[in-house]
Amino acid sequence: MRVLVVEDTPALGEQLVMRLTAESYAVDLARDGEEGRFLGETEPYDAVILDLGLPRIDGLSVLRHWRGKGIDTPVLILTARDAWHEKVQGIDAGADDYLAKPFNMEELLARLRALIRRAKGHASAALTCGPVTLDTRSGRVTLDGAPVELTAYEYKVLDYLMHRQGQVISRAELTEHVYAQDFDRDSNTIEVFVGRLRRKLGNSLIATVRGLGYRLEAP
Repeated sequence: MRVLVVEDTPALGEQLVMRLTAESYAVDLARDGEEGRFLGETEPYDAVILDLGLPRIDGLSVLRHWRGKGIDTPVLILTARDAWHEKVQGIDAGADDYLAKPFNMEELLARLRALIRRAKGHASAALTCGPVTLDTRSGRVTLDGAPVELTAYEYKVLDYLMHRQGQVISRAELTEHVYAQDFDRDSNTIEVFVGRLRRKLGNSLIATVRGLGYRLEAP
C-alpha cells in the first residue's frame, strides 16, 4: 500500500515515514501544501495523512482541491488538539477521519488500516481468500492456519491483491503501489514476487490474465 504524508514539521514527518515504512507501506513525504496537492493529484495513493497547518497552501485548501477534482483517496487529517473547529471543517471538506496532535502512533496506524479497508469494502482487519489469511494488524500471513514467511515486497504485493480480490490488477498498478516515488522501479520484479507467492501459497491463488495482469481469487 502506498501512502502520502503531508507534514511540514521535519521531525514528525521523518518519524511517520520511518514507522510507516517499517509497517510495509510505500511512503512519499511532502513538506508543504503545494507539493502535497501536486502529488495527491498526480500519483496513485491508497491513503493520505494530511496536516492542516501547512506552509504555502493550507491543508483544508489542499483537501478541497482534491475533492473538487473527484479524487476520493481516503484522507486522515492531523489537527491541533484544541482546534475542534478544524476537525469540523476537515470532515465537511471531505476528510475520512481525523487525529489530534500529539497522537499515539499505534492509534494512527490503526486508523490508517481502517481507512484503507473501508475504502476497499472490507470490514475485518483479517483478509481471507481461500486458505490464505492476511492480518493487517500484525502483518502475519497464514496458509490453512500455518504461518507463512514472506519478504517485505512479497507481503506488499499480496496485501494489495488481497484488498482487491477478484479485480484484475496490472503490473504497472502493482508497481505504483508497492514502491515509493523516489524508488528505482522495475515492473519486471513484480513477476518475481508473484512467482514466489505462488510457490509459498499455491499456484491457483493468483491467476494471470493474459495481457492484462493478475487477479487474486479463491481456488
